[in-house]
Amino acid sequence: MLAAAAAFFGICSASAQPPGPGWHNTPIAETDHIKAGDSTIQVDFAEGPLDLPKSAILAHIAAAASAVATYYGRFPVASDRILIIPVAGRHGMLQGTTWGDMRGFPAFTRIRLGEHTTQAELDDDWMMTHELVHTAFPSMPDDSNGLGQHWIEEGLATYVEPIARVMTGELTAKKIWSDMVRDMHQGEPAAGDEGLDHTHTWGRTYWGGAMFCLVADVNIRRATQNRKGLQDALRAIVSAGGTIDHNWTLPQALAIGDQATGTHVLSQMYNDWKDKPVTVDLPKLWSELGIQSGPDGITFVHGAPLAKVREAITKPAGAPITATVLPREAQ
Repeated sequence: MLAAAAAFFGICSASAQPPGPGWHNTPIAETDHIKAGDSTIQVDFAEGPLDLPKSAILAHIAAAASAVATYYGRFPVASDRILIIPVAGRHGMLQGTTWGDMRGFPAFTRIRLGEHTTQAELDDDWMMTHELVHTAFPSMPDDSNGLGQHWIEEGLATYVEPIARVMTGELTAKKIWSDMVRDMHQGEPAAGDEGLDHTHTWGRTYWGGAMFCLVADVNIRRATQNRKGLQDALRAIVSAGGTIDHNWTLPQALAIGDQATGTHVLSQMYNDWKDKPVTVDLPKLWSELGIQSGPDGITFVHGAPLAKVREAITKPAGAPITATVLPREAQ
């Protein structure tokens, strides 16, 4: 979930670069398929022991696909491949990386899963949804001069993942807002910061990117009287072909998002945030959103100025889209 994502800088990522040698030669023990709307996800299990039945892992992947499809209105790419690699003697989801345009698949995700992962650990996992969110944004450039926009890829995945899971009932709104209040400050610029495009630290890449997304979501809703939000912008980018298998510039993607919301919020924020540090008054923002912290956690203040905005951010735009594991005989 949002709080945990920060602890895995460099472990959960999207990449336009080919994965390490030998990934395509990994021996496969079982192949299954999941349908999410009109999209098909191929799940390959590499050889190796797992305590959990594969059916439990497939159900977890289907839940992640459902959350992503529900947030974006459809699963972002027509086909996806997920490779599960068991890791002997370990617990939990250990590493996830997602690439675009790999050997006939618009998206490919490699997950390293501990042999002794329990059902409780699987239920608490955020990484699978985080990785699938990466499929829903174009691959960003990164050059040798230190300029790069991977912060938007990781920031979006960090911000959207828990919200999408609220929309399918997997998490509660109170839980994810509590996590944001606790951890979002890690995205604030530190001394020597040169803006999001130039400062590629752990905090600025994940939480700085997530903070950009949160502020953009709120600002879009302010500008449109809560009729539009970041979700509308991101859906439009996907509809225009802005998925991980395409290389775009960030201004190109943000311009499409702005057009969809009838604002200039994303482009203006990027101009403001890319080359210089921008500090957000988070305590003021939480108060305006109607989030009050206390010794027993957070409470919602329903009469706060932006309480309706907070509620709209996690409200599903329609019925959840359910992803289903196909029976083996139908695959």
